[in-house]
Amino acid sequence: MKASMVLFLLGYLTDPSGARVLGRCTVAKMLYKGGLDYFEGYSLENWVCLAYYESKFNPSAVYENEHGGYSGFGLFQIREDLWCEHGRNLCAVSCSELLNPNLKKTIDCVKKIVKGKEGMGAWPTWSRNCQFSDTLARWLDGCKL
Repeated sequence: MKASMVLFLLGYLTDPSGARVLGRCTVAKMLYKGGLDYFEGYSLENWVCLAYYESKFNPSAVYENEHGGYSGFGLFQIREDLWCEHGRNLCAVSCSELLNPNLKKTIDCVKKIVKGKEGMGAWPTWSRNCQFSDTLARWLDGCKL
């Protein structure tokens, strides 16, 4: 009993980010306030769908792609090899700033990414799961924006 309590406390105390998954409507509101609704022609539903498929609404998510040799950071799994300080740093941001749950730096960076020639197609998960979905409206269902 004591050992399990100590392990629980150690696990809790060693998570410096206080990481937590955000709710769908919370994400929608934050992205809306950040100016993503119809940014470059993409509806808010597309952005919320993308956030779900990239990170399951976890702004602290880090994914290591061993096949591609890069990592993805934050809510939209922004690639380090191009967009943050470990790579070409086209967003002029540190990768760790993309893990902040306030999403300001993340939103600024995705705006730069989506302005590129691929648009939201820069995220293959959007192309697979959101682009031609006929159920995008569900991503905002019940959210009061």
